[in-house]
Amino acid sequence: MLSRLFAIASKEVRQLRRDRLTFGMIIGVPLLQILLFGFAIDLDVRNVNAAVSDHANTSLSRQVIAATEASQIVKITQSAAGPEELEALLDAGEIDVGIYIPHDFERRLIDDNRPAGQLLINGSDPTVEGIVRRLGSMPLPGQRQPPNLFESRTYYNPEGRSPVNIVPALIGVILHLTMVLFTAIAIVRERERGNLELLITTPVKSAELMLGKIVPYVLIGLIQVTLILWVSQYLFDVPVRGRVIDLYPSFRSELMN
Repeated sequence: MLSRLFAIASKEVRQLRRDRLTFGMIIGVPLLQILLFGFAIDLDVRNVNAAVSDHANTSLSRQVIAATEASQIVKITQSAAGPEELEALLDAGEIDVGIYIPHDFERRLIDDNRPAGQLLINGSDPTVEGIVRRLGSMPLPGQRQPPNLFESRTYYNPEGRSPVNIVPALIGVILHLTMVLFTAIAIVRERERGNLELLITTPVKSAELMLGKIVPYVLIGLIQVTLILWVSQYLFDVPVRGRVIDLYPSFRSELMN
């Protein structure tokens, strides 16, 4: 029994040695996964693009801005004239965090009833939002710690609803599963039935044949995207357009108080 088992195992090893594709997958797949999970997939929230609007323009306000950037949570890339421009940068996707420092920043630090500044956060990623909120309890250099250094305002998903984050992401998942899978199944089915060889013998070129196979499934993907957006809007109440400042107009008035 052991001799027969050893003969089958040695035959399998020799077959693997001849099959370069399988041998390459044995070596390549683990290396690809460890490189992907080790370098590409990084869950640390660092150097989030941010813009600052410093109306105080004092030495203390500049120290606070430098301390926020030194935390490595945010990376200040732009400056804005006011909260309206911060909102515009958030809407354009150029930044994920807006730091607003009012003109009476130092007086607000003394008053424990009001926050000294405000953080405008892109809430489309709950992980980023949770990390950026920690800046509200950041210690001040050489100053007493106020109870509310920054007040946080979450944009695009202020209620923290899971469907707003999950349902739109399903577009990519569904398209990956349907378009790629259906296209592959269609080509394999043509090969099994012998129709692919018949199509190759026709005057149709290879590129034209492949594009003709792919285009219908691209149209199906567009229909699926439309269906997902329609269902997400009317069944799960996921907004597909509009700004949060339009949905919550009190945000703008609170920014200026």
